[in-house]
Amino acid sequence: MNQDIAFLFPGQGSQYPGMGKDLFQLHSVVRDTYQEASDALEYNLSQLCFEDQDGKIHYTRFTQPALLTHSIACYRLFFRLTQGRIRPFVVAGHSLGEYSALVCAGILDFTEALKLVKCRGELMGEYGEGEMEALMLDFESAQNLAVRHACGIAACNLPEQIVVGGREEDLDALVKDMAERFPRRRSSRLKTEGAFHTYYMVEASKRFREKLQNVAFLISDIQVLSNFTGGVHDSDAESIRARLFFQLFNPVLWYRNLLTLQNLGVTQMIEFGGGIGKGGTPSEKRPNLEAMIKKAYRGQGLSYFSVINQQTLENTLESFQD
Repeated sequence: MNQDIAFLFPGQGSQYPGMGKDLFQLHSVVRDTYQEASDALEYNLSQLCFEDQDGKIHYTRFTQPALLTHSIACYRLFFRLTQGRIRPFVVAGHSLGEYSALVCAGILDFTEALKLVKCRGELMGEYGEGEMEALMLDFESAQNLAVRHACGIAACNLPEQIVVGGREEDLDALVKDMAERFPRRRSSRLKTEGAFHTYYMVEASKRFREKLQNVAFLISDIQVLSNFTGGVHDSDAESIRARLFFQLFNPVLWYRNLLTLQNLGVTQMIEFGGGIGKGGTPSEKRPNLEAMIKKAYRGQGLSYFSVINQQTLENTLESFQD
């Protein structure tokens, strides 16, 4: 186990049509992972990801299993090619990515995780409502705006990068208010099916809690960070279940997660799965979490790597050669 390395996993918003196709064509462990996912989900996941003519991958019920599968496929491929030589002592994921982190740590079985996030995505899409807006504001200012317009804080990504959620008309009023109060600050609407991680997810959360009760969570020597608390998960199943339940309708405390990683002495990170950027192919994508984390770690001497496509895989393998 490498005491200064963390493995990271992105959340919803880092999916795209064709995600994973390059690695699927080149590596049997990736093909096996996608087949395992297809068997668990009872639909052809590789076909949905690689031949998506209708944009299904952007529907929450499909996004979440697709991202989990791509993340774990990337992780398994790296693990095999390094013969398990590079092991983290802590793992973390943003929102949905927390499930990938639990799988990576061996706390949650991959098949069970797929069934969980399939259910989670279906409930979020069916019972959730609203939209989300990313504000380039400090927490207190964002919170005051949110309360004035019946919105909720959905994520605290950085000290001045706060995501809020609410109904379309409430967010429109919030953005107008923000422009008057903070004319130099900007915001952007996020493409989601609901106001995730706010009170708009309470009904979905109550139904999801029943699903969580039937899932086994194992013990691991790898620490996993909780989005709900910002700290390390306790090593007992009931606590993990409770925190995953609360995570769905409470803010993702990602910046606290990053502070926890710093306090744990992490100086190297590898991000697995997903990808963002305007290009349409895997080779044109860049890691979802990298820019955010480098801002938080500015001046801290962080080494950042990723495995999200064939090129980043090769670059990262080269960096970790003996």
